[in-house]
Amino acid sequence: MEENFANKSRSEFEAMTKEAGRSVQMILTAQYRSFDGYFQDLLNKSEKALYDAFPSMYGELYTQNVKVFKDLYSELRRYYRGSNINLEEALNEFWTRLLERLFKLMNPQYHITDEYLDCMVKHAEQHKPFGEVPRDLKVKATRAFIAARSYAQGFLVGSDVVKKVSQVSLSHECTRAVMKLMYCPHCRGMSNVKPCNNYCLNVVKGCLANQADLNTEWKYLMDSLIVVADRIDGPYNVDTVIGTIHMRISEAISNLQENKDSITAKVFQGCGNPKINTKGSNSEDKKRRGKVTLEAKSSAVSLEMLVLDAKGNLTALKSHWVTLPSVLCSKKVTAGSAADDKCWNGMTKGSYLPEVMGDGLANQINNPEVEVDITKPDMTIRQQIMQLKIMTNRLGNANIGNDVDFQDASDDMSGSGSGDGCPDDVCGKRLAKSPSTRQPETHAIPKQSGHGVSGASSRSLPSAFLILLSVAFIAAQHLWR
Repeated sequence: MEENFANKSRSEFEAMTKEAGRSVQMILTAQYRSFDGYFQDLLNKSEKALYDAFPSMYGELYTQNVKVFKDLYSELRRYYRGSNINLEEALNEFWTRLLERLFKLMNPQYHITDEYLDCMVKHAEQHKPFGEVPRDLKVKATRAFIAARSYAQGFLVGSDVVKKVSQVSLSHECTRAVMKLMYCPHCRGMSNVKPCNNYCLNVVKGCLANQADLNTEWKYLMDSLIVVADRIDGPYNVDTVIGTIHMRISEAISNLQENKDSITAKVFQGCGNPKINTKGSNSEDKKRRGKVTLEAKSSAVSLEMLVLDAKGNLTALKSHWVTLPSVLCSKKVTAGSAADDKCWNGMTKGSYLPEVMGDGLANQINNPEVEVDITKPDMTIRQQIMQLKIMTNRLGNANIGNDVDFQDASDDMSGSGSGDGCPDDVCGKRLAKSPSTRQPETHAIPKQSGHGVSGASSRSLPSAFLILLSVAFIAAQHLWR
């Protein structure tokens, strides 16, 4: 009977904790899906607007370069989903490819080689053929995309942490303590007597001590998501930036068309006059075929309401891990108050006198109901604490517009980009120099180490030379004598 009660109490308690975890998972997953759907819809509408309007606006300038535009939106989507793409390089590549193709289309009378195009691209920065659009879009789009994908990833990481922590099973000591809490009254003929609330709290706090240690990093994650949510609906407004990508591209092409003659003259001056195209070509289809008004594309869902709802849920979830014992005891185990003198106190019906323990593993050293070894933390939960730290660090970077590497989002702690194994001077310089996601440590460090090795060997050469010179001098003296 005791074994049956032990198995029953274990399964019931684990089911209660998993159910509490599932409710948190559902909230975080729902927030992710809401934002993800909103963001994808915004990007899709911008792309569709471009495909609908550009053929009538630009004719061959568009129809012969459809792949360039499709590739751009494809790269933007891949970046948002977490691919290891340098977003700034992807945008630079788009403008370079577009300029090369448009320049050839606008100058069909010339035979323009790839070498000539390379020269033209090198001069593009000073000529600014697309005006200020590329630079402005790069700054705004990178910040918006960095914030958006970090924000979406934060919800997924939070949900995954809850799922993994909920799978941690009860120890033998906790199984005994929970059985005594929930089923020992039955053996005493007190099946209708509920456990004392403070008694329940001590048992549950002892059994969920490791989970409570998630509290600090969990709160940091919730706070970081709230801060980035404000960025998304504020300085890095994704509605304004993502919904107007097609408009900015149109503006850039217009700048190129309007300043075609002066830009061409500057390119010819810097790169020389290209050869006349002897094969002949169709005349440039440079005029717009109709005036089409482009509009910013907003999602059907209000960004403000989306962010407001998310912030409310995130605020409510902040204290989940430290309030979990109270929630389980009040809703699932006990019905009486802490001062009730007619509750089950572990021995009989009466008052429960011991004080309630604090939260977390360290506070269970004197727990009167559960024997907890505070020197042996649960490793699964410690790993999840590290995952929370990593994600919070990414959100912190996103908040200031710095890019982060998401390639390892579902991997273990190793190589996760937390910065623990990287010197501050190297990491700091790398972050300041290029907030990119591509190969964050394959350039600076190997070169430095390689340089150090060659430097050391070159420094050893003079020492060896001096030793040989000294030996030769002593030998010469000996012979002279």
